[in-house]
Amino acid sequence: MPELRRDPLSEGWVIISTERGKRPSDYGRVREHRKPGPCVFCEGQEAAAPVEIWALRDGTPPGGPGWRVRVIPNKFAALRVEGNLDRRGEGQYDRMNGIGAHEVIIETPNHDETIMDMSVERVAEVMLAYRSRIEDLRKDDRFKYVQVFKNHGEVAGASQPHAHSQVIALPVTPRWVKEELISCRKHFEAKERCLFCDIINQELDLPKRIAYQNDQFVAFLPFASRFPFETMILPKQHESDFTRVDDAGLRSIADCLKTVLMALDDCLEDPPFNYVLHSASVRRPGRGYWQSIDYDYHWHLEIIPRLTKMAGFEWGTGFYINPTPPEEACAHLRRSVARVSGEKVSDETPASPFDI
Repeated sequence: MPELRRDPLSEGWVIISTERGKRPSDYGRVREHRKPGPCVFCEGQEAAAPVEIWALRDGTPPGGPGWRVRVIPNKFAALRVEGNLDRRGEGQYDRMNGIGAHEVIIETPNHDETIMDMSVERVAEVMLAYRSRIEDLRKDDRFKYVQVFKNHGEVAGASQPHAHSQVIALPVTPRWVKEELISCRKHFEAKERCLFCDIINQELDLPKRIAYQNDQFVAFLPFASRFPFETMILPKQHESDFTRVDDAGLRSIADCLKTVLMALDDCLEDPPFNYVLHSASVRRPGRGYWQSIDYDYHWHLEIIPRLTKMAGFEWGTGFYINPTPPEEACAHLRRSVARVSGEKVSDETPASPFDI
């Protein structure tokens, strides 16, 4: 029977359509034909790209070859960094100038390489770029939130096949992040505990939705997953701010992220996906300052394979319909984790994690 599940973070409801019961093979993925290189993001093409903002290099001069990770302004930026906000009203409406920053993090100098192909150490360098750019952009008093995200595949919005992520600094806190902040603060005010920490502890106690974990991080499929194979990665120890992760922690999340993405690739045959990093908003004293944010919020990374489409019901109600229960998706994903990790996959592996 179909089931309604409530998401404690958004306080929204999801329909888990168990009668549809889609397995990985039911999604009919066809691998995309990716344009061959070289492209403007490739090593040796630096002169064709915007001026370099930040890079990891081995002693080579800025603006040329010899880099491992490179950050440039987005040529087609959604927001512009120059100017003032100029907040103003127009009757019941509000306006401000489109001020922000929009950057591209080029994850590798090699055109055909993805995060799944890279070593854990090199994925950790991409995480280092995220941390460095968030720290730098937060210094600008005009910005309230810095969003890191990745689009992989045309269906997920990637216009360039060369592996890259993006960073956008915003003068407002996004609505979905604010919903999480409000839910976390309400939970903390009622129980003096972090909502995410409570969720992590419950998932670890009954690990039917845990796809992978290491010493510092856990990856699980949310109880009220909006999308098939949606996966969330969180630090096991409470921390509100991604920028406080030390270098050892960056390597640990790199291991978790790479393993989960490799498993999704194995299970779903290179699906298009997005991932988004949600961290604490900029904390500056003043109106709306979240004084308890370091105690009640918990940074996390959400991975969303793009296997289904939103239609009229979803747009009209705000409900999501997920045709693959997260417990079943997790069983498939755990088998793939075992395969990509080189573990022996037993023929006796249960078809459903409920049997574990």
